[in-house]
Amino acid sequence: MELAYIPSPSRGVLYIGPIPLRGYAFCIILGVFVAVWYGNKRWIARGGRTGTVADIAVWAVPFGLVGGRLYHVITDYELYFSEGRDWVDAFKIWEGGLGIWGAIALGAVGAWIGCRRRGIPLPAYADAVAPGIALAQGIGRWGNWFNQELYGRQTDLPWALHITSTADGRVPGYYHPTFLYESLWCIGVAVLVVWADRRFNLGHGRAFALYVASYCAGRFWIEYMRVDDAHHILGLRLNNWTALLVFVLAVVYIVVSAKKRPGREAVVEPDPAAVGDGAGAGEADAADETDAGGESGDAEKTRTAEKTDGDGASDTAGDEAEADEAGTATKKT
Repeated sequence: MELAYIPSPSRGVLYIGPIPLRGYAFCIILGVFVAVWYGNKRWIARGGRTGTVADIAVWAVPFGLVGGRLYHVITDYELYFSEGRDWVDAFKIWEGGLGIWGAIALGAVGAWIGCRRRGIPLPAYADAVAPGIALAQGIGRWGNWFNQELYGRQTDLPWALHITSTADGRVPGYYHPTFLYESLWCIGVAVLVVWADRRFNLGHGRAFALYVASYCAGRFWIEYMRVDDAHHILGLRLNNWTALLVFVLAVVYIVVSAKKRPGREAVVEPDPAAVGDGAGAGEADAADETDAGGESGDAEKTRTAEKTDGDGASDTAGDEAEADEAGTATKKT
């Protein structure tokens, strides 16, 4: 007897008139919104300016979407380029298929471009948005629920996911809801990063590295439960090896960075307003000095002129007195 289970939606798209609202795309967009909103709050708390996170996200998000899709298409190329498949489907991102590894890697390139244009250190920006990215992943995983994809092995647990679709070889039944496991894990990762950031004053990219390492730890066991087709290397799925490798790199970065650059950045974003005010004050001081110098010069010229006039008048009076004395002497003679 079926006591409880998680039902799957009957369809993954809702039409509002002629406009299709796809559940997968909606979850991705909602996740991006939450990441930018929360990242902005953390950025301001670290001394940054309002709107900077969104400005840089204009670069990071498109790069991330392209990177995520590229990773998926490259690692599952047979879904698009094998016999009987249509390669045009590789561009149908709304049907699902984003690899988080590619999204983070290429998204970081976009963020680096945005940060460089604003004179902002990328590690500081990454630390601010790290928990938001984890939350975005947790929200985005519900897109897999709409598409009835990426579930685990069969189970009779009360929270089993009821798959009803038969598309692409799916077998209806009750399976582990790995999308839900990863969603909850990502929320836990966000909480962990926020706590550790406050407790240990993380900086120079270490909060972001902690997010990466903790996500990879969860992704490893969740990936191990999945039953969808995937490439295997030495008995493990490709994404298991990717998670393991990235986990090691993130941990090494945390250790090395903590030794070389302990603490947190004192300044994460230069303040153009302060710089402008300083320049204006300097210009005003220079102008004042110029005016004062001009006034002093004018006063000096006036004093010089007055002195000249006085000396000239004295000399004239003396000459006249000498002339009178000479005339008197002549008359006496």
